[in-house]
Amino acid sequence: MPFANFKVPAGTLTAEQKHTIVTRVTDLYADLYGDRARANTMVLVEEVTDGGWGIGGGVLTLADLTEH
Repeated sequence: MPFANFKVPAGTLTAEQKHTIVTRVTDLYADLYGDRARANTMVLVEEVTDGGWGIGGGVLTLADLTEH
């Protein structure tokens, strides 16, 4: 079964954007493995709470990620 797991900052995607991720990834797997893979493709869009992840030993917040 094809499986994709997206971890995103909580509150940064709309329901429509999550739907877009699910449908496009499902379409991609179907393109790669044939349409028979569509029914068994699982896509998980997982929201991570603010400050719930880090890189290089430092905790990241939404403010850190959106700084320009």
